[in-house]
Amino acid sequence: MTSEQTPDAPRTGRAARSGPPAQDSETATTGPAARARPRRLTYAAALVALEGLALVVAGLWMLVLGVAGDSDDRQQAVTGGITLVVLALLPLLAARGLLALRSWSRGPAVITQILALPVAYNLLQADSVAIPAGIVLGVVAIAALVLLVNRETTRALGIRGPGRAQDEEPPAGQHRGAGRK
Repeated sequence: MTSEQTPDAPRTGRAARSGPPAQDSETATTGPAARARPRRLTYAAALVALEGLALVVAGLWMLVLGVAGDSDDRQQAVTGGITLVVLALLPLLAARGLLALRSWSRGPAVITQILALPVAYNLLQADSVAIPAGIVLGVVAIAALVLLVNRETTRALGIRGPGRAQDEEPPAGQHRGAGRK
């Protein structure tokens, strides 16, 4: 047995400097890394990442058209393409944060869905092949919103609703109600 397998054994030499001490099975399963990611959160992250990838593809397509000169206005196509690629960073980073169970990531993901709804509506108003794209975008945005505001998702991300902040303990040295008048 090594010193990593026996937590009671003193760690000496190289093993003492090579990493954190071994944890018992109870500590290992109750730590923050042991939080399970609900399936709904994984699905939401996948939908948000899909939207981000679609923005990257659309942006690169606009850039290619602008650089190749097939566009009516080259400068507008290049600017639009760069803008879409940069905007794609928001949902892509949010999706990564959702997969890593970071509570900050839900905000950008929800904002992306809210911004996608008017875009979907405008695509539905077009008399072209954009109508199916509007339908898909609308369905994806609504599905992602439902998944992001789900109770299981908010619990997994550690997000508390309004009025629940008082359930947590105050910082050391402060008492409940201190500072209120």
